[in-house]
Amino acid sequence: MGIHLHVWRAVRRRPVPAVAATATLVAVTVVAGAAAFSGGADGTGAPAATVRVDRGEVTSAVAATGSVRPATSRGLAFAAAGAVTEVRVRPGDDVTVGQTLAVVDDEEARAEVARAEQALTDAQAALTDSAAEDGEPGDAVCGASPAAAARTDAAAGVALAAREVNTARATPSAARSPTPQPDPDPPSMPPTSSAAPQPTRTSVPSTPPSPDRAGKGPATTSAPAGPRDCPAAAGGSGPGGDTAGADPLLRAHQQVTAAQLALAEAEDRLAGTTITAPVAGRVLSVAGPVGARVSAGARFIELAVVDGMQVTATFPEADAGQISVGQTATVTPAGRPDTELNADVVQVDPVGTSDGQVVRFGVRLALDDAPDDLLVGQSAAVRIRIATVADVLRVPAAAVEVRPDGSGTVLLAGAAEPRAVVVGVRGDQFVEIRSGLAEGDLILAAG
Repeated sequence: MGIHLHVWRAVRRRPVPAVAATATLVAVTVVAGAAAFSGGADGTGAPAATVRVDRGEVTSAVAATGSVRPATSRGLAFAAAGAVTEVRVRPGDDVTVGQTLAVVDDEEARAEVARAEQALTDAQAALTDSAAEDGEPGDAVCGASPAAAARTDAAAGVALAAREVNTARATPSAARSPTPQPDPDPPSMPPTSSAAPQPTRTSVPSTPPSPDRAGKGPATTSAPAGPRDCPAAAGGSGPGGDTAGADPLLRAHQQVTAAQLALAEAEDRLAGTTITAPVAGRVLSVAGPVGARVSAGARFIELAVVDGMQVTATFPEADAGQISVGQTATVTPAGRPDTELNADVVQVDPVGTSDGQVVRFGVRLALDDAPDDLLVGQSAAVRIRIATVADVLRVPAAAVEVRPDGSGTVLLAGAAEPRAVVVGVRGDQFVEIRSGLAEGDLILAAG
């Protein structure tokens, strides 16, 4: 009996805390409801946040993320093939004009210059010998004045030199002969003996005899003897005879001209065994280390001109359609939230690229005053100003609901219905109000 009484008492004690908790919850709910009812009835509840319509500047802008790039860059190469013997810079180094950047083995280039110099010496000696055998300096070519002969020699020499240079350039550098050799049998210049040239007889066209002034009979005419006692012979007349291209003196002039051109090319290749900085800039890349073999003309060093740094970014077509050259922008480099650099739009790509969903257009901006420690390739936030108006009525962007047709609505403090307004420039922070509100009107901050 005592055991049953103990159990009954335990069961009777357990619900007591639950009843008390329920009563407490009901009391709290009633109090809260009463407070809410009384607050709504007498208007003493916390009012909604409001703002006043004021005047100021409104800026519309588009934003994207871009990267820092140099305005221009130069690809530098060796003019001669060989093994790299020196690399004096590495990526990131700043260089000055004329600074030596890299050197390639110049042994073969020096040997080529020596051979070209010897070829020029031989050609000049041959020219001296030909001039001595051909007569005193100043003698004219048969049938031509000394000035005309000199012009003919010069023109022929330049023509042959140009032909030989073009032939040498068309031949791979490995198979190119260091000493230009004259064509042994040119079509218009048959070989002749190196002895004193024999004059060629040129025929004089026959003309009917004409009476002399007194009418006493035909006058006898004879072709005047030209320079070097050139008689007339069949096959040509005067300076246009068959041997115009067979003159050893002319041939010697041509060989000297060709040797001079070959020497100039060899000296250029020797100078090209060293890469020097053509402009001040920053080294972006180096193609190989010391010992690497390079070919002539292959880009070895990439040099950026950092005097005018730029930023490239891509914008979706909806934003790119509002961007034009000359618009101003602000650029904030990554890791520098407090740094805003001024920039100008200098290029908008005329053709976009699609990523499968959106067509994007590239935009290039030139920085007005880039800091010296700005890194090439560094990312940056770009904000391009599309339109800016000053001293206009404006409200916070969150306080107005803008429709696609350009109209909008705001809610005045204490008003039951929204008010229609006409909006102008829409910026990130403010929206221009062209009509529907007056300066000083109080509106809800979150319309």
